[in-house]
Amino acid sequence: MREGQVRIPSGCAISGIIDRSGTPMSGEAIIQSISRMHDRANGLGGGFAAYGIYPEYKEYYAFHIFYDDPSVKRACEEFLERHFDIINLSKIPTRKVREITDEPLIWRYFLLPLPTRLADSQLSEGEYVIKCVFRINIQIKGAYVFSCGKNMGVFKGVGYPEDIGRFYRLEEYQGYCFTAHGRYPTNTPGWWGGAHPFALLDYSVVHNGEISSYDANRRSIEMYGYTCTLQTDTEVITYLIDYLHRKRGLTLSETASVLAAPFWQEIDRMPEAERARYSYLRNVYAAQLITGPFSILVGFTGGMMALNDRLKLRSMVVGEKGDRVYIASEEAAIRAVEPELDGVWSPEGGQPVIVELYGRET
Repeated sequence: MREGQVRIPSGCAISGIIDRSGTPMSGEAIIQSISRMHDRANGLGGGFAAYGIYPEYKEYYAFHIFYDDPSVKRACEEFLERHFDIINLSKIPTRKVREITDEPLIWRYFLLPLPTRLADSQLSEGEYVIKCVFRINIQIKGAYVFSCGKNMGVFKGVGYPEDIGRFYRLEEYQGYCFTAHGRYPTNTPGWWGGAHPFALLDYSVVHNGEISSYDANRRSIEMYGYTCTLQTDTEVITYLIDYLHRKRGLTLSETASVLAAPFWQEIDRMPEAERARYSYLRNVYAAQLITGPFSILVGFTGGMMALNDRLKLRSMVVGEKGDRVYIASEEAAIRAVEPELDGVWSPEGGQPVIVELYGRET
């Protein structure tokens, strides 16, 4: 076969849409966008993160949990009752989709930490929630918390992303930001918990690529209390972002400068003040540098960040139309939703694209 007559996709597809005015939109648009990149996935994982979808419970942590069977559910709910005030609980609404099979029990809980438990723990509220999530995922076999942020949720499973979207009835949700992933797993099996996005508190990550520094990054992040249970690089990226941005207090731009740090020869050519700042970040957070080809979309409360590896070995395109910003692996995935764009461009390697709601710009 001649060169150019076969299309070899770069594995996995990512897409994101955010309305900077905060105007809610249906999840239908993100399903249309990610479905245009069907050939980048192989049916072993698809998923979405949605922000602003629980306004009536926006002050509560929304736990989305997979269960293998009812006995595991009972054990997990006993744990939740000991550590949280459960405001509401229910099955996550789904519909029968022929392509989606062997689904686990999927439940949703709106929670607040019990004040006495939180005080006794001497932890911040976020740290308390994270510790509880890790205890469930490690100690209660057959239970997996795959989303635990406020006013946001992750919806994922085994299947093509457009089928996963229909399965979760995503078109019925209204939010200001959505991200999506179509998975082509290479090193880990396709299972419900291993699909993207990976999330911790309100951070969610979808990722296309291969992190060659996985072992070094995993060892470094586990020193700070995180437990990596899934043997996948995207889980580690999620914890790195939580550590750098939430725990260490770096800005999103500084966090990107750690994950995809400039090469030393680039730093040497910078003005003195800038050179000192980037040298500091590279030296202090050397173990958090991720290497290898990647493009990621990071969702967080009030915004979204896109980031390529330093050599731009994975594709990423940004489009804008009015208040909305679209980011995807392929321009076709943007044009499927918005054919007439005000502008379209590709970020450089290592250049973060940070989009926030109006009034929140940093």
